[in-house]
Amino acid sequence: MKDIIRDRLNKMEDLEQRRMLKDVMTGLFLNLVEYQETLNRQIEERVFNELEPEEVRHDVYASLCPREELDPLHEFLYPMVPGDSEPQFINLAEVAAALSKQEEMKLCTLFLQCDTSQIRSLTRSKRQFKGEMITSGGRYEITVRLKQSSMYTERIEELYRIFRKNSLPWKTVHIPYAYKFMDCILISCGAEWDNQETVKQISIQLEELEPYKHMNLVPIWNIQRMEMKIGGFPVPAADRVNYEHVLPLRRTGTEHGYLVDGEESNIRYIKRSEEEITVVSPLDKSDSWTMLKVTRPMNSGIGRMHYPLLSNRRQEGYIGRYVRQAGSPVRSKGGIARLTGAFEVSREVELEDVKILPPGQEIPLTYELNSFVSDQVRVQTDKYRMRLLFSAVARDRSLAGSYLSDDVLSFLVSEVQLIFPEYRCEGAWV
Repeated sequence: MKDIIRDRLNKMEDLEQRRMLKDVMTGLFLNLVEYQETLNRQIEERVFNELEPEEVRHDVYASLCPREELDPLHEFLYPMVPGDSEPQFINLAEVAAALSKQEEMKLCTLFLQCDTSQIRSLTRSKRQFKGEMITSGGRYEITVRLKQSSMYTERIEELYRIFRKNSLPWKTVHIPYAYKFMDCILISCGAEWDNQETVKQISIQLEELEPYKHMNLVPIWNIQRMEMKIGGFPVPAADRVNYEHVLPLRRTGTEHGYLVDGEESNIRYIKRSEEEITVVSPLDKSDSWTMLKVTRPMNSGIGRMHYPLLSNRRQEGYIGRYVRQAGSPVRSKGGIARLTGAFEVSREVELEDVKILPPGQEIPLTYELNSFVSDQVRVQTDKYRMRLLFSAVARDRSLAGSYLSDDVLSFLVSEVQLIFPEYRCEGAWV
């Protein structure tokens, strides 16, 4: 509107009339235009905010951090396993007992900065590696093998169960670091030690994989376990059978996401509002509830990330949010492309094609991230395969050749798998 007024004024040849019209426009009309533009902008922001889905508050972010640099006061990242912040201790008496019984005994856990195929090949080969254990009593040669650790993937599975308790839709968690931790299983030792000795250091030689080995790394994510007290006393619910436990969120931050954890039999259902969560439970006495706080990321300007911060956050705008609110089904390749391209992590990949293949035993490049999501309705065998073919986006090929590239495909394919349970989805590069 301002451009139109400026154009009309410039076309007036009579300067006196131009001056008079300019005074009228700048004195009254432009103020009205600016006022209307402000109202339009406020309406747009209000509609956009109302379309923000609740699941945005539950986006999961993750990264890696050296154990000695863990920050207990970090703005939004916490260890996936709280015990990782403590020094690791090995009980030699337990190790000796396990060796005598020929049982598996984990000495330590290391991070392998390898791609999916390398780790898959290593775990299948069951190779043995030499190492050394230094204790207060001397040095001992040891033989170990590597086994993919489940310590962090079990945390993801636990998170899925908590989502179910809270009746929230599950969205695949993108933490590829969790799948690259390996447990060092002790096979044999060259000499017997005194069980009273204390372990000072363990070193493992991984031969050609040595450059990819990283010790003392800890995966961190934006989920914090906490105890939250109810604001007052439980009050009878409308059904006159259960009780409402109101948990106020103003003190811990209403902008974050919250999940209630606890015995499933103690949670009938959960009501959410902007400033509180109400747990409807048969319990008539309860001072506090165990909660998972999913903290929104923030940038303090002084933090430093050693590894990329990854997430399952979507990058869609207004139209994407509206379409998801409407719940439109995916029935075309274009719909699958929109689904896979909606995430922030998919900026560097592009879906090229979708092919339906007959059942087969071929091992796909990608792996299933939601294997714990059980399907009790459909038959799992003899499913047709849906192969999703991706390419690296030309404008940014930083992902190509990265040890995380196959993990990005696995994440996107796992999201598609949730939509198409009747197929066995797999991903591949073009």
